[in-house]
Amino acid sequence: METLEKAPAKLNLSLDALFRHLDGDPEWRMVMTAIDLADYVHIETRDDSNAIQVQTNTGFLPQDQRNLAFQAAKKLQELFQIDQGVMITIDKHIPVSAGMGGGSADAAAVLRGLNKLWKLNQSLTDLARIGLEIDSDVPFCVYSCPALVEGKGEKITPLNDLTSLWFVVAKPKASVSTPTILKQIDFSEIQHLNVESVVEAIQQQDWEQLTASMGNSLEPITIQKYPEIIRIKERMIKFGAEAAQMSGTGPTVFGISTKQSRAQHIYNSLRGFCKEVYLVRPFNLKNCN
Repeated sequence: METLEKAPAKLNLSLDALFRHLDGDPEWRMVMTAIDLADYVHIETRDDSNAIQVQTNTGFLPQDQRNLAFQAAKKLQELFQIDQGVMITIDKHIPVSAGMGGGSADAAAVLRGLNKLWKLNQSLTDLARIGLEIDSDVPFCVYSCPALVEGKGEKITPLNDLTSLWFVVAKPKASVSTPTILKQIDFSEIQHLNVESVVEAIQQQDWEQLTASMGNSLEPITIQKYPEIIRIKERMIKFGAEAAQMSGTGPTVFGISTKQSRAQHIYNSLRGFCKEVYLVRPFNLKNCN
């Protein structure tokens, strides 16, 4: 049996880290959206072996237990005592180490796909709880819709659609290590955000309030090492973005526009400036709400 799952990238419209838990994990309060830039994950179950195999179209990714998609299959296999093997083939389009949740999106796609193929009857809430044991972004990626994300990443509250918006996404050459950035958070100095204002703006479809309220508390930390983030943000604003900020721990920057023509103008202005640039729409998994 086989299935093909879409694994959308994510962007952080608002990201605040409130404190550090005793185990070292941050307490998050974030607003995230999936976008229509995605990997495609082909999952095939096998009766001749219980081995898990991962192959990708890029040489940048590990294909063993270090791969989050591998970990997702292994976790379900062990949790539900499944004796079938799995072949996972990832057609990669999301930039790696970019703050866009590519590995987590692949893992979430495997959870959703195997939930169907193995008839596990797990809800999205159940899969999100399992996914948290893999990575903090996996629960959101299980849902892949606009959402308020809290706790260590496991509390997902779906929000209204963002269908009026366009995103221009630019990934600089640099690759950022998320654990390295998280270790540098000084919770006595971090600037906290009004995340509730972003939630309210989305629920009321008030894009002026949304762009005025957005922010990423980790941006100052990553910018210290990667100042090109500022240059990309400035260029996006100069060419008409209503807001521009870093996603996740970076280094990817995205700009927002309510007009397709303006988004196209921003995209065109960045293409010679930055190698990896994408013009995308928000994405909402059909069974999210």
